[in-house]
Amino acid sequence: MNFSSFKNTNPIYFYFISISSFVLANLVRSKSINFYYFLLLVGLVFFVLGMVKRMKNK
Repeated sequence: MNFSSFKNTNPIYFYFISISSFVLANLVRSKSINFYYFLLLVGLVFFVLGMVKRMKNK
């Protein structure tokens, strides 16, 4: 697979996806607990990706 789009992405986009998934997770928490945990995991992964990307750029 070609991940060149991830290599050229600004870290702020990873943070934006992370925040969006955390907000969506809070909205669906009472309706679907499995989807809630999935969105929390996605948010955490994208937050870590943003941190790694930011550290590599410095």
